Amino acid sequence: MHFWSKLLLSPTSKASRFIFTRYAHTIEGPEPAYHQIVSGYQTYKHENESFPLKYNNKSLNEFQLAYETWGKLNVKKNNAVLIFTGLSASSHAKSHDQNTKPGWWEQIIGPNLAIDTNHFFVICCNHLGGCYGSTGPSSIDPKTNKAYGTSFPMLSVEDFVRSQFQLLKHLGIEKLHASIGSSLGGMCSILSGLLFSKNVGRVATISSCISPYPTAIALRYLQRKMIMTDPNWYGGHYYDKGAYPLEGMRIAREIATLTYRSGPEWLERFGLRRFNDNINLSPTFEIESYLQYQGLTFAKKYDPNSLLYISKAMDLFNLTEDYEKPSDALSQIQCPVLVLGSQTDILFPIWQQKQLAEGLIEAG
Repeated sequence: MHFWSKLLLSPTSKASRFIFTRYAHTIEGPEPAYHQIVSGYQTYKHENESFPLKYNNKSLNEFQLAYETWGKLNVKKNNAVLIFTGLSASSHAKSHDQNTKPGWWEQIIGPNLAIDTNHFFVICCNHLGGCYGSTGPSSIDPKTNKAYGTSFPMLSVEDFVRSQFQLLKHLGIEKLHASIGSSLGGMCSILSGLLFSKNVGRVATISSCISPYPTAIALRYLQRKMIMTDPNWYGGHYYDKGAYPLEGMRIAREIATLTYRSGPEWLERFGLRRFNDNINLSPTFEIESYLQYQGLTFAKKYDPNSLLYISKAMDLFNLTEDYEKPSDALSQIQCPVLVLGSQTDILFPIWQQKQLAEGLIEAG
């Protein structure tokens, strides 16, 4: 049985509350499929009620979330699993009749797979602030009839979680069977267990943390700087300029790609192999060609402003900031928690997962 299946099917007893698993590095398996999603999702529209945001006393009077579902919600509505995405992923975690392209967790969600849709009703949203159907900086501001751009309010990980729980309320789901996510999604999943302790039955948090590592903040800062110093960014209001910060976005993605892979993988996958025998200042090594490809293919798939807003929210994340002691915060989480990490992760070093797991155990 897959370890996730064990978590999802296990009873929510005190004894099963905390599990900590370390994984060795591997380069086996295909890369996740990421697509520019423009259809095939449903939308939840939040209207007629102001949605307060965490920062700067701002709120949204209306917004929408794009979401996709798999499996069936049972009569008791107690078999729902909410999957929180990473920074740049859409709601398309798995193929379905309305969108048959492979999802980014195609081999994890489905009948008899780790997140078994024979048992569970699975939900995945595009984050608030995103650009794949949810309201974000590229959306039209109803007050101006122009794209928000950088007039869009600052966002937090808390806002991502709370907005998706508004969707759950709309669907009539009072309590999740489980909340799952990796990277930014892992931040969201563990935070959901804190903010909605009575409404979450289990949490699986993968490659996340209590708060970001300074190196991770620095790397995301450099990505934002590349975009914001591109002359075609226009202070975030490039939508009606006939311009696009392509070069900044391309380099930002190249930097990000370095953080998504590890040193051992680069060595195993590319070594010092060359694709160009002409010695000059242009790229020579296969790893350079790979980074170029990743930068160019992603640069126009994702809105640069969404990257700015959501990556900043990741930097500002701190699970324990509103509490006197970390244990005071972690003790709010009452459900079983599965903490997973990679030994070679750059953005979320394995010691951060260990710190989170040990903190949860010590909090009792």
